[in-house]
Amino acid sequence: MPMEKTFDPAAIEAKWAHEWESRGLFRPARPDATPFTIVNPPPNVTGALHIGHALDNTLQDVLVRYERLRGKDALWVVGMDHAGIATQMVVERQMEERQDKRTNYTRDEFVEKVWQWKAESGGQITGQLRRLGCSMDWANERFTMDDGLNRAVAKVFVDLHKKGLIYRDKRLVNWDPKLKTAISDLEVETHEIQGGFWHFKYPLADGVKLDDGREYIVVATTRPETMLADMAVAVHPDDARYQNVIGKDILQPITGRRFKIVADEHADPELGSGAVKITPGHDFNDFDVGKRAGFKAGEMLNMFDGDANVIQTSDGLIPTEYLGLHRFKRDGVDGARELVVQRMKESGFLIPHVDKDGTEHDAEPRTIQTPFGDRGGVVIEPWLTDQWYVDAETLAQPPMAAVRDGRINIVPKTWEKTFFNWMENIQPWCVSRQLWWGHRIPAWYADDGRIFVAETKEEAQAQAGAGVALERDPDVLDTWFSSALWPFATLGWPEDTELLKRHYPNDVLVSGFDILFFWDARMAMQGMEFMGDVPWKTLYLHGLVRAPDGQKMSKSKGNVVDPLGLIDQYGADALRFFMSAMESQGRDIKMDDARLAGYRNFATKLWNAARFCEANGISASTSLEAPAATLPVNRWIIGEVAATVAAMDKAFADYRFDEAANAIYSFAWDRFCDWYLELIKGAIDDETKAVAGWVLDQILVMLHPFMPFITEELWTGLGNRPDYPLITAKWPEPKAARDADASADIDWLIKLVSELRTAKAELGLPPGARLTAHFPASLNSRTDKLAAQLDRLARLEAISFEPAPAGASAQLVVEGKTITVPLEGVIDIAAERDRLTKALAAAAKERDALAGRLNNPSFVERAKPEAVEKARADHAAKEAEADRLTAALARLG
Repeated sequence: MPMEKTFDPAAIEAKWAHEWESRGLFRPARPDATPFTIVNPPPNVTGALHIGHALDNTLQDVLVRYERLRGKDALWVVGMDHAGIATQMVVERQMEERQDKRTNYTRDEFVEKVWQWKAESGGQITGQLRRLGCSMDWANERFTMDDGLNRAVAKVFVDLHKKGLIYRDKRLVNWDPKLKTAISDLEVETHEIQGGFWHFKYPLADGVKLDDGREYIVVATTRPETMLADMAVAVHPDDARYQNVIGKDILQPITGRRFKIVADEHADPELGSGAVKITPGHDFNDFDVGKRAGFKAGEMLNMFDGDANVIQTSDGLIPTEYLGLHRFKRDGVDGARELVVQRMKESGFLIPHVDKDGTEHDAEPRTIQTPFGDRGGVVIEPWLTDQWYVDAETLAQPPMAAVRDGRINIVPKTWEKTFFNWMENIQPWCVSRQLWWGHRIPAWYADDGRIFVAETKEEAQAQAGAGVALERDPDVLDTWFSSALWPFATLGWPEDTELLKRHYPNDVLVSGFDILFFWDARMAMQGMEFMGDVPWKTLYLHGLVRAPDGQKMSKSKGNVVDPLGLIDQYGADALRFFMSAMESQGRDIKMDDARLAGYRNFATKLWNAARFCEANGISASTSLEAPAATLPVNRWIIGEVAATVAAMDKAFADYRFDEAANAIYSFAWDRFCDWYLELIKGAIDDETKAVAGWVLDQILVMLHPFMPFITEELWTGLGNRPDYPLITAKWPEPKAARDADASADIDWLIKLVSELRTAKAELGLPPGARLTAHFPASLNSRTDKLAAQLDRLARLEAISFEPAPAGASAQLVVEGKTITVPLEGVIDIAAERDRLTKALAAAAKERDALAGRLNNPSFVERAKPEAVEKARADHAAKEAEADRLTAALARLG
């Protein structure tokens, strides 16, 4: 059946996505083939496809399809993350809409409701990934809370605990008072808010004075409420102002608590008064200062409950009027912060801020970088609690060694420094969360405080002994704990399965750099601890997809792009090709609708080229090897295929997605569509049909990893091969090299025709104008050989080897030899010279004006970035126009 006249992506995408999956073509049986394995970063079960997913999954699919075409047993593991906090929030929000709440149910009843939600509404992203063309092993989709992962998670926790690598400790965590759980650093967003910087007098006890006679030390803080749990004041050990009071006591004005002035380098003599109030139980820096000062975590004072309301400290010194207050003003009601400031002011311990007009204020206005929970949306409180921790420092050693000795290859290499910096300074990993949805921690408590860690309650009971009442830890594990096992648990571990033996280690992990530490590094730790080998041989880190102006995309800025909308507009193939062609190691990608439209046009051009072939009796090839060819144009295009295959293989080996994409784009658009098809028009014999059909097949195969839908459609349309779909076809093996003579001839012809067309455009001549050209005698044999193509493409009325007549002419320099095209009688030389001179003057004037703006530091530094970028682009365009006009004048002599 003849091909459709118009390329319509929507008409073919759903068809092929279903066809591939229903026939099991994403994971064809290849038991004897070399394995190739990628695990997909499991998206949240609550998630929807965003532009970052589109980039990440496109790159993975490009690699998987490439290796599948190369005959490998390509496995792309797919699954979803249970997303503890996000999922629990979604279900609780739905309950609130029905005037219901989680606490109306038992834990088991609520968890059952979450499973119901997952079955009915979860996992929409899997359908969206299918729309993108992701050739994952959908038949074996995993979930971080399926039976296999549940067992793996419990075993890892228990085994790490036995080795002393998981332990319970009291430390500061990021506490979300709305969700009432500890959260990871990844779930904390820093916002700029307008706040205050208060200065207070802290009186010295026992009549002690500073050298300048003052009986107090000045401390400054953005969180005055925390003074209710202050335990020290720190000064720098070399700060001369405080040498005589180090080790002396402060008498805190509100609580009456006595505490020491300690020497610690955390205090900056150049910042404020150089003295810092220390609240170890509610500030991460203060926690470290407190430990250095000799405070044990259990001795540090905690003044908040889980709602961030004031509670009594263990020393009982917080005045009653503060108990029960929220940490600061909420819903219009003053909190502990406001009352602390009021009482300190009333007692004369507040030092007012005096503005430039001489007006006094309680605090100096400040823009403060403030941590917020990304889901709870409230200010995070550093909170001292008992949590479960992983000894990340010990687990980090093998991955660091693996990166150093090359067993893990980080691409691009520039990320190695960041990797080592974080791993060498890694902190204990808090893995417990105060949620109901997730992997419940396999630990049981006896009434006397003993803890029994085991995979099952029966094993814990056996440890405790008969008759000992046990209660399970109510907390669940951090979502990242289970996803850290993804490279091996998804392959059947802890069972020693054939799949695990065959596909671990994985070959490559494709990841955004933003989860290098939260996921990638932890996979390396757990994989090397439990499998004794690296989880993957290569870690490829890509950048971010940014808005067209280079800004980071965010909902608040209104610049978020919906990839599904882009697929609707341009097609999945165009979006995939854009992502691949723009993915240059170490660089972010700027969205560009013009490029997307360009790649959609590329698909259309390929479609039209295939229709041309179909109309001229050119059909599918029957061999991997290049057909026999005698004609220069056919020998040339076969050599171009071989060169393109080699360029793409090298680019893939180097993880240069952009170079691989641009190699096939340049060959398909420029060499094949623009030149080869033009060169063979009107001369399509049997040899040429065989070569053209073979070349088009090679294009479809090489382009398939980037544009799977259109290539599969064309592959099927051009030949009757139902048992040989493109997705499982073979990567090109042309068994041919570039033919030096044919390449030299055709490359010269292309350059000559291009020069002629450029000259005509510059001189205002119509493209079809037939001209006479005078060639050097040394080109006689070449022009004879290419006479037919010269007549048709160069539109030459005559070819002469005699000297050109005197008078105006266009001089075309091709490969160092000059071809002269007389212009007398063809154009009005004087008028054309006048037109070009005026146009050149105008272009040069605009070019120079733009250069002046760009050379002005005031403009470059103060103007909006997009304005500077536009000026640079305009300058480049005018400069190119001036160069073109100068060349045109030169042609006239």
